[in-house]
Parts: sequence; C-alpha cells; structure tokens
Amino acid sequence: MANSFSLDWLPLPLLLLTSLIPLVLTSTNENGFCTAEYGCLDFVPSPKILIKGGTVVNAHHHEVADVYIEDGIIIAVQPNINVSDDVRVIDATGKYVMPGGIDPHTHLEMEFMGTEAIDDFFSGQAAALSGGTTMHIDFVLPVNGSLSAGFEAYSRKAEKSCMDYGFHMAITKWDDDVARDMDIMVKERGINSFKFFMAYKGSFMINDELLLEGFKKCKSLGALAQVHAENGDGVAEGQRRMIELGIMGPEGHALSRPPLLEGEATARAIRLAAFVNTPLYVVHVMSIDALEEIAQARKSGQRVIGEPVVSGLVLDESKLWDPDFITAAKYVMSPPIRKSGHDKALQGALSSGILQLVGTDHCTFNSAQKAMGIHDFRKIPNGVNGIEERMHLVWDLMVETGQISASDFVRITSTACAQIFNIYPRKGAILTGSDADIIILNPNSSFQINAESHHSRTDTNVYEGKRGKGKIEVTISRGRIVWENGELKVEPGTGRYVPMPPFSYLFDGIDKMDSAYYSSLHAPVQRMIKTVES
Repeated sequence: MANSFSLDWLPLPLLLLTSLIPLVLTSTNENGFCTAEYGCLDFVPSPKILIKGGTVVNAHHHEVADVYIEDGIIIAVQPNINVSDDVRVIDATGKYVMPGGIDPHTHLEMEFMGTEAIDDFFSGQAAALSGGTTMHIDFVLPVNGSLSAGFEAYSRKAEKSCMDYGFHMAITKWDDDVARDMDIMVKERGINSFKFFMAYKGSFMINDELLLEGFKKCKSLGALAQVHAENGDGVAEGQRRMIELGIMGPEGHALSRPPLLEGEATARAIRLAAFVNTPLYVVHVMSIDALEEIAQARKSGQRVIGEPVVSGLVLDESKLWDPDFITAAKYVMSPPIRKSGHDKALQGALSSGILQLVGTDHCTFNSAQKAMGIHDFRKIPNGVNGIEERMHLVWDLMVETGQISASDFVRITSTACAQIFNIYPRKGAILTGSDADIIILNPNSSFQINAESHHSRTDTNVYEGKRGKGKIEVTISRGRIVWENGELKVEPGTGRYVPMPPFSYLFDGIDKMDSAYYSSLHAPVQRMIKTVES
C-alpha cells in the first residue's frame, strides 16, 4: 500500500497484554454479553486476522480489498492476500469494511442533577462495541473546581473500561489554579480540548469574561475550545415563566429552552472565538438557529466545528408531550430535542459539510432517576442514550436515503473526529499501521432497536421500535473480535486511554492570521505633541 506512516508510537504487542487475561468457560447472559462480570469469559483474541473480499471504505477512498491484522495493528490492505492456516479468516464478500466509530461526546458515570448516569465505563463501552463504536471521548468534570482531581477521579472510573477512550475536560470556574491545571492536562495528561458551559446557571455556567480567558488559554496551548451553547440566564427566565404558567411536566423543559436561546449563545461564542482568533467546537447542535450561525461563520472562513447528535437528527420533540410521564421524561436532554423540521435541516447541513461529525451526548438515567422530576421538569436528569445506536441510525438515515455516501459515513462517524482531536491516522482509518478498530457492515441486513435487547443499563430507549437497514455484524477492537454473531466478548479492565496531542490541523496558520491582524492595525500612531504657548 502507498499509504503508510511511522510506527514509533505503537504500543507493545497486544499478545503480551492478553497473556495476563484469565480464561473461563464460555456462556452468555441475557443481553448477549460474554464477560467476567456476568460469570463467563472466552477472551483469547485472534492475534492474526484476515478480513477477505469486502469493500474497504475510508473517508477518501473505497476499494475491494483484503485487510490483514496482526497484534492489534493493520499490517496490509490490498487485494488477494494469502495467509497461513493459523490466521482467522472472515469472509466479508458483499459487505462494507470500515473504521470503527468514534463517538466524540459521551458522559459515562457522570454525577449530575443529584444522581449519577447509570452507564459506567464498562456497560457504556460494551454497548458501544455492540453498535460498532470502538472509541469514545468522555467529558471529565472537575472535582471542587480542580481539573487534576477530576482527571484522577475519572481515571479511576475508567479502570473498568473495555475499549479505547479519551478525555475532554470541562471548565466550570476560572482562576490561576485552573489555568495552571490546563497546562498540566495538555502537556502531561493527553487532553487537547476544554468545554465551557454557557448554560446550567448556578452550577456549571461561566460568564463571558471567563469564557474569554478560557479561549485565550486554549489558544496558547493548542487545545480546542468547546461550548455548550445555550443562554443560561434566558433558560432560567424561561423556567420561571413555565412554573408561573403551571407547566411542570417534561414539555416545560423544551418550552423553557427555545431554539433562539441556543442560537444566541452559539452566535456569542462564535464571535468571542473570532475575537480571540481560536478554533471553536460547538457540541450538540440541535436547532436551525444554531446551525445558521455556524454556517455563516464557516462561510466567512472562521474555524468552527459543528457537532449534531443522533437524537437531534432522528427524533422530534413530540414525545415530550406524551401523557405518560416516564415516556415523556426519557426524552429530556439539553439543548432539547426540537420540533420537526430542525432534524431535516441538521441532516442537510451534515450532508453538505456545514456540520462535520456526529456524536451522541450519551448520558443515561433509568426511569426511577427520571422520576426525580415527576412534579417539576427542572429536576428531571437531562440525558438520553445513543452510544450503541448511533452507527446504525446514521447509516439508515443518511446512507440508505442517499443523502451521503459510504465514504461520507466513515468521515462523519470516525475520520473527522480522529482528525479534529489529532489521533488520525492511528484512529479513523483502515490504513497500514493504523489501530485495528474495524467494523463489518452488511447493507442487506436489518436492525431493530428496543430496550429489552440493548446493552445499556437503562430500562428505556429513546429509539424504541426503530427499524432500519444496514447491520453491523462484526466489531474488531484493537485486533480483538468483540462482537460477532450477536455475541459480545468483553472484559472490564481491558480498555486503553488514548492521549490526544495538541495543535491539530485546526490551528494551522493561526499564527499567520494573528500576524496579518497586527499588521493591519496601523497602530499605535506616532504623534508629535506640541506644547501650547500661553
């Protein structure tokens, strides 16, 4: 293959790692797991795998070829590879062989609104693998404002992980200690993105002054600034208005956070990022209002990344008016799922490149947790599922309808994320030397989603009953076959943290733009000061 790159960064062979893993007799639990947690494990990975005869799809190219994997790394991608008898051969004829998905936006085991998200780093990742996602990036929350303490806390949570993951870091206050911690996170901990909340007044929300300080620090570190864009003061006023009107149910959540508040905050963040001249990433874009601000900024040449999430692409707000509280409450997330029409606009923006990649904002709470807000929508924990369903739903929604190609699918579910967060081509590609994170999708098979068969620990599913075409039949994570024939083979503790270096391609030329700006000022003006004679 012409595509190759240095292997200096590669980890020790997975064979050494897996020699430490115990062997147990194989059986499966009711959800198709085969794990030590559920009383079983058959976790001998195939150190050598040949995927034969499939259509290998990258974001830039597709071809019919074989893919040879050894010790968790892609060794060759070319037609007609011959192998010895000790190699496991998977026939992919008539199927698509694609990079595993990367979910840029998850919240596993997150403490939020008086409770904790029910999916932890094992159950959430196991669900992801069964749906074809082989890496995710989770958001670390500071502990008492400390980024270092937050990182250590999330590292402990992730000890049970079963696939590759990275971290973003949230910034919820600003002082000299936070600024110093940001240096440590980037230079020593492998974090290259920081999230700022413009909503959640009284808890996570920061004001514009602190947002500017954060943006400046991100720029100096080569870290990507991210924003949750809703006007927090406006949301608080909207909530008061709903309560005064006696609207206490889940529909009040959507009514209190209208699209114009998302649009306003998106516009403000974009303009402040332009003022600082730093790239900006807008998480969970849910509305036409926010989308239009991103489109205008990108048209002007500003470096703004827009991330829709699968719930905003697939669903509308109608279920929030369901007379059954539990049914309605499971759809509560922020920003809210919008009226029909916003979903179509987001799909169009994704297909045309105005929006770049698809996340999930996976943050799951069960029915009992959602019932905390049965008398007051403000107390319903915000969050929906999606980490398991994203790949299937995006394929059915966007590829099967002809809105995007298979290569576009790879770009928006994997490659773009790897490039934005500076881990490409180690991730997000099927190239010689890349990690062997691979899915095999059968375009002629169908899927159906329901809470009874999903792998998340939540007892509901916002995509309940949805059917579609295009089924992921095999998931390979770092050279291990973890999903095949409807059976999931994973074990807690086998995951790996993936550090993400700063200064991605989004920062290319920023210094030249700064120089051009300073040169354009024609200032300060040298003036002669004349004394006035009395």
